[in-house]
Amino acid sequence: MFDRPAYVNAILRFADAPLVKVITGIRRSGKSTILLMLMEALKKRGVPAERISSYRFDSMKYDGLTAKALYEMLLAAAGGGRTYIFLDEVQEIAGWEKVVNSLMQEADVDIYVTGSNSRMMSSEISTYLTGRYVSFEIYPLSFAEYLTFKGRYADVQAPRLELPRYIQYGGFPVVHLQDYARDDAYTIVHDIYNTVIFTDIVRRNEIRKVDQLERVVKYTFSNVGNTFSAASIAKYLKSERRALDEETVYAYLEKLEKAFLLHRCSRYDLKGKEPLKTQEKFYLADPALLYAVLGYDPNTVAAMLENVVYLELRRRGYAVNIGKTPNGEVDFVASKQNDKLYVQVAERIVEPATQKREFDRLLEIRDNYPKYVLRTDDFADGNHEGIRVMHVADFLLSDAY
Repeated sequence: MFDRPAYVNAILRFADAPLVKVITGIRRSGKSTILLMLMEALKKRGVPAERISSYRFDSMKYDGLTAKALYEMLLAAAGGGRTYIFLDEVQEIAGWEKVVNSLMQEADVDIYVTGSNSRMMSSEISTYLTGRYVSFEIYPLSFAEYLTFKGRYADVQAPRLELPRYIQYGGFPVVHLQDYARDDAYTIVHDIYNTVIFTDIVRRNEIRKVDQLERVVKYTFSNVGNTFSAASIAKYLKSERRALDEETVYAYLEKLEKAFLLHRCSRYDLKGKEPLKTQEKFYLADPALLYAVLGYDPNTVAAMLENVVYLELRRRGYAVNIGKTPNGEVDFVASKQNDKLYVQVAERIVEPATQKREFDRLLEIRDNYPKYVLRTDDFADGNHEGIRVMHVADFLLSDAY
């Protein structure tokens, strides 16, 4: 079992608090394993094994289980003192939220739940568990975790040399259980994709025109790193003689986001200091999804570098936006409480005009928060008028932000 202490420690800070610990994220990101880690950590803290009860609801054992039966089963398990209850993929039980609410009020319990679809999004949970939960999103392996994970079965090269493989293979833990060939790895990732599409989206939302949904997915995947809108997708589909109205496109994007397949990144006007409602970007839950669905294309590496940096900022608790300046855009404006940083990502900078563009956008911003230009080509580390220039791999592994 691969240890992921950043998640475990963050969740355990709320152990025994009167809050349901809700653990979310895309399928196969490691949520079930983190539950096991939490149980082991509680035992090390002195919690007797008999006071820990765990259930995995994607098992046929619980097929057809009603909320009432679940409530009675868990209430019985909670008899006899403080009980730690772990409910994996709990969204499979209709009415689970009522069960959890009742237990929190009627029994001496500390509850941890996981889920992988829209019923576990914060917008949904806030309706079910008003003021009684704290949420944690689990992402596939970070670059740092990938290096450690891979090191268990193979030699690991220097981080800058390993980064291209991480971009291609992504961070789903199952892909790194052994040294899979690329096609085999993409077969695994494509199966994860199919499960999300057909189980978490199509079946749950009773979508009949699956081909329309998949066309929206492929357009979105093909445009990672580009700003676009539901209107631009609808216009494109119309040009392909696949008419789809803007409202339906927007609904599909929302469902993809709620299934944790996509992450929405909105624009923010740095001068006017207000969010912008048009031309957003979407990033994938894992870079390997792009290649598993559309095939590997080296021309997409720049977009996937941006995707990987976005996910790393989110893992570290930053709210991330695209920054609009008077003369262009900054790839990322990352904010966390009183901290902020600005990031430009480039695969390589060859032409002087490209270098000027990347740096000038950051130099337009007149504040003292850290500013970074990240790249992967050969360059001299250092500063340019206060802007830190770093290799993407070094940034992903840095503790400086």
